[in-house]
Amino acid sequence: MDAKTGLFYVFAAVLLFAAFRVITARNPVHAALFLVLAFFQAAAVWILLKAEFLAITLVLVYVGAVMVLFLFVVMMLDINLDSVRKGFWKHFPLAGTVGAIIALEMSYVLMGGFREPPQGASMPVSGELAAQVSNTKELGKVLYSQYIYPLEIAAVILLVAIIAAIALTLRERKDSKRTNPADQVRVKSQDRVRLVKMKSVVAAPAMASVEEKKL
Repeated sequence: MDAKTGLFYVFAAVLLFAAFRVITARNPVHAALFLVLAFFQAAAVWILLKAEFLAITLVLVYVGAVMVLFLFVVMMLDINLDSVRKGFWKHFPLAGTVGAIIALEMSYVLMGGFREPPQGASMPVSGELAAQVSNTKELGKVLYSQYIYPLEIAAVILLVAIIAAIALTLRERKDSKRTNPADQVRVKSQDRVRLVKMKSVVAAPAMASVEEKKL
C-alpha cells in the first residue's frame, strides 16, 4: 500500500467519524463544527483525486460561507433542545426506512464503479496525460455545454431564494425598529437641533430637610 492509498483511508475514516458525529452530537454548534471537519476531509480526498478546483470550491463556499452562516444562526437563535428531541422515536421508523433506501441506492451506484468495464469502453487516461489536462477547463466545458440547462435552472432557483430572503428582511414588524435611509440622507441640522435663548436663572440654595439634619 502506497502513501496515497494510506492518506485516502485516513481521510475517509475521519470523514465517516465526523459525519457520524454531525447526527449524534447533542449540541448544534458541535454538530456544525463536525460538519466543517467533514467538508475539509472531503476536500482532501478530492485533492488526492487531482480535483483541486472542486476541493477549493468546497472549502471556500461551504466552509467559508455556508457553515459560518449556520454557526451565526445557531448561536443567535435560542434553540430549545428539549422541544427538538420530542417525537424523535415516533418518527424514527419512517426516518430509518428512508435512510436505508438511500443507503441501498448509493451503494448500488457506487458499486457500479468497481465492476469491470464493458467491452469496447474507453480506458481511463494515464496519470501523465491527465496531469497535462486542466480539470477546471474540462469541468467548465462539460458544465456549460452538456449541463447548461440544469445550471441555468439552478441559477434561477438561487435568484428566487435571494429575492425571497431580501423580501422577508424588508417586511415591517411592530416589534422591530427600522429607519428610512432616504430620510437620513435628506436630514438637515436645523431640523434636528433647535437653539433656544433664555435668561440665566440663579437657583436658590436648597434647604436641608429635617431628616437630613438628623442624619
